[in-house]
Amino acid sequence: MTSNPSIAEWLVTYGNLAFEIVGTLAFALSGLIEAARKKLDLVGMAIVTALAAFGGGTLRDILLDRRPFFWVENAVWIWVILALCALALVFLRSRHIELTEKSMQWPDAFGLGIFAASGTQIALIAGVEPIIAVIMGVITPVFGGVLRDVVVNEIPRAFNDHQPYAVIAFAGGWLVVLLNALNLGAFWAVSISALAMVALRIAAIVLGWRLPTWRV
Repeated sequence: MTSNPSIAEWLVTYGNLAFEIVGTLAFALSGLIEAARKKLDLVGMAIVTALAAFGGGTLRDILLDRRPFFWVENAVWIWVILALCALALVFLRSRHIELTEKSMQWPDAFGLGIFAASGTQIALIAGVEPIIAVIMGVITPVFGGVLRDVVVNEIPRAFNDHQPYAVIAFAGGWLVVLLNALNLGAFWAVSISALAMVALRIAAIVLGWRLPTWRV
């Protein structure tokens, strides 16, 4: 006789799925907007969008020796990326929408918080040390954005826009570690930390927060 899953188990199972969906779509959208701004064709848009959505998570899985990769295990994501690109080509051209650099930053902010929090949690579940888990949390959102920018011939914004980005991911990763240490539960640790990072990143964009720069 099987027992019904508890609320905690339900939250962990479906909460993680929800985080994966929202985070992947957010970063895919940031890559799509950047590809559209560069006026790439369908192939270019698909590659840039996929790199933004899957790049950081793939590197994290390689470093943690996790198989299969999350997008290989859920191949539906490939079809989602292709559908998004096809719709964008039709919609953006027919509406003559002019995309700005800032329009890419909004979905990127949501992807940052969700991927950094979930990446840290995945690493903690894998049993690595907290500092390694936090670094995995930073890699998950940052590396996808780096690949996106490099492919479109831009210096990665995470390195040169002087706004807190990786710093927010690093601090948020430690919040995930702290909430796990307090036995708050994986779902709530990821949820609270992701919301905190998204709020900080949006505040940085709106208020123009800047990191100290080298004076040469």
